[in-house]
Amino acid sequence: MSDSTPSLAAISASERAQIQRANVSGLPPVVFVHGLWLLRSSWQQWGEDFEESGYVALMPDWPDDPATVAEANANPGAMANKTVGQVADHFAAVIAQLERKPVVIGHSFGGLLAQMLAGRGLSAVTVAIAPAPFRGVLPLPLSALRAAWPVLGNPANRSRAVPLTFEQFRYAFANAVGEDEARALYAAHAVPAPGAPLFQAATANLNPWTEAKVDVDNPGRGPLLIVSGEQDNTVPFAIAKAAFRQQQANPGLTELVEMPHRGHSLTIDRGWREVAETALAFVRRFTPADTYEPVSPVAEEAERRAVAAGAGTSVA
Repeated sequence: MSDSTPSLAAISASERAQIQRANVSGLPPVVFVHGLWLLRSSWQQWGEDFEESGYVALMPDWPDDPATVAEANANPGAMANKTVGQVADHFAAVIAQLERKPVVIGHSFGGLLAQMLAGRGLSAVTVAIAPAPFRGVLPLPLSALRAAWPVLGNPANRSRAVPLTFEQFRYAFANAVGEDEARALYAAHAVPAPGAPLFQAATANLNPWTEAKVDVDNPGRGPLLIVSGEQDNTVPFAIAKAAFRQQQANPGLTELVEMPHRGHSLTIDRGWREVAETALAFVRRFTPADTYEPVSPVAEEAERRAVAAGAGTSVA
């Protein structure tokens, strides 16, 4: 029984364009899944890096996500009432339209979603970076509780979208970078986040019907890499290691890597490329890039506008 209530958003015009582009390219697709307090734009550099290496990148939204950070901050209500089950189903619908089984890479709650998709047998290779916990992952370090407290501290936040102050973002994401970089990351990436997923993760071990669960036994899961940041306050190594232990029961290969001196912003801060290259090296072992010329670099905004124009839709 699902604990979700709102209906799923349909696959958007931008997402349809990404799917078509991936299928036409013939290249191995890589689906990037963002987490809370970020948008798909947080993967832009990763998408370009993977495309330069011979893959084709897709960066779907969570259902009804605004297109930009400015729009999300101006209309926080658009971010509310999204559950992990809904978002997983949305990404599954996108993946179902691909002609090749994709690599799936996720960060934070995107890392949980990536494991959920892999547990459904939808991923050729999976990389879960600083993944949020699922049912069976028991550690709850104090730093993780403090990072989530801006949401969990008020039960009414379950149905709301909650922004982080800079100080909260600094602790939860940007504790391992300098002050100037932390402020730049906050301005460039931080958006309100739906409260429901945090409540789902926090209560997953108390709720047998939770959506925050992963089929760790599915033999079709495929290879999985879990990446942890040594200084991550939001998903400390204890949580990543507990997820690794749960996943080790799977017949597929499961590996765990800890990135030294890195916090929860490890996918978007100035050290992102080291993490991307770690993920890429793992992916290449199981899904080699094709040998012919890769498609042109990612241009999501241009594609979104082209598709909208073709459909007669106004794009601000």
